[in-house]
Amino acid sequence: MSALVDTLAAHVARTRWGDLPAPVQHQAHLVLLDTIGVMLAGSVQPEVAQLRRALLARGAANGEATLICTPPVKADARTAALLNGIAGRSVELCEGHRFVSCQAAVQVLPAVLAMGELMRASGAELLTALVIGYDIGVRLGAGLAAHPRAHQNGQTAMLGAIAAGASLRGLDAAGIAQAMRIGAPLVLAPSYSHTVAGATALNVAGGMSGFEGVLVPELASAGYVGLDGAVEEALSELVGAGFDPAPVTEDLGSRWEITRNHFRLRACCNPIYSALDALQEALERWHPSAEEIERIEVETYAFASVMNNQSPANYFAAKYSLPHAAAAMVLLGHAGYHAFTAARVNDPAFVALRRKVVVREDPAFTAQVPKLKPARVTLTLTGGRSSTHVCDSARGDFQRPHPEAALRSKFRELAGLVLSTEGVSGLEAAIDRAHEWRDLDDLLSVIRTYGAA
Repeated sequence: MSALVDTLAAHVARTRWGDLPAPVQHQAHLVLLDTIGVMLAGSVQPEVAQLRRALLARGAANGEATLICTPPVKADARTAALLNGIAGRSVELCEGHRFVSCQAAVQVLPAVLAMGELMRASGAELLTALVIGYDIGVRLGAGLAAHPRAHQNGQTAMLGAIAAGASLRGLDAAGIAQAMRIGAPLVLAPSYSHTVAGATALNVAGGMSGFEGVLVPELASAGYVGLDGAVEEALSELVGAGFDPAPVTEDLGSRWEITRNHFRLRACCNPIYSALDALQEALERWHPSAEEIERIEVETYAFASVMNNQSPANYFAAKYSLPHAAAAMVLLGHAGYHAFTAARVNDPAFVALRRKVVVREDPAFTAQVPKLKPARVTLTLTGGRSSTHVCDSARGDFQRPHPEAALRSKFRELAGLVLSTEGVSGLEAAIDRAHEWRDLDDLLSVIRTYGAA
């Protein structure tokens, strides 16, 4: 049998809330808070709301698990996990890992919430499942050699969601390992080409992690059998370009990957954050108006340099357009949720300023990835004044964390799109005591009580 998968499954099966160090427990609460806020904001995206209405109208609602939206409605557990995952992916504000391309929380948590509600798991059990599912997704991602265009939605985080769901389903170590093997041929192969084109289908791939995190443990319980070595085969030969097992178990049980994440305060793709940090410094020096800006030149590493579209097709493509994000920094002073709407994409002021932003690769910066993710920005004003600023790596990760107050402010803004002021405060307080929940109703009752703001 595959020793690697068995080792990971045993790690999942034996971990309890009390085994986690206090900093890990605190981080789990913050990740839960952040991800719930992102899901709530995503639930009001037009395509997400329309899909929810369509699926529920066709009989997907049987009362097993609750959708994180208002008014909260129930669906079968698989559909609830799918829709919550799609919602969380839709606004490009979900957290991610600092060293591995893996947005684990937004792909693992939907399965944890749905399976946890179905099994009436306690808050401590839910938080533990989030931590260990996150750990599995990131660790397998550390071993994966991804294809250059492959987006991580529905890949190793899906296996993390399956492991978390299997744990909450009550499977033992052997059952969790079997579930991971069953799930291996279900891993997806989405492309980064979706992003700059504005193809929102990419978000469905993230939602499928939650769906499979509920479905696959049931397949294992029903007696389905996976291929020994299926995980390694899928990652090394099918959806991946290679797989190295060595980093997967490094410091297993003593280093928790959820503590090495980065939180996002800007509603755009994380690789462009360094450029935005550098631009912010330049803007703070001159405080120019849009009319005073002659050009903004950005030099950054290869992966970020392709996000150079000056004419994004829609709000989703704008999230992967460094020119649009830069225009938002100038015109709005931020690149938050409200900077990436259809109205902003079509605003003549944004259109004009995006044309002044030029992005290109600096090979020296590319060579520093992933330890650093640098960018250099030169802001040139009419009249000849210019200023150059360099950012080695963006704010928001465990090395340069945002203050907790900023994360809570983000949560309040996003949750406030859906809940009343009292509801936002009540939800935040409920999540802070998540480890004390008897079951998920301690969270859901707050959403049921308070309607839209």
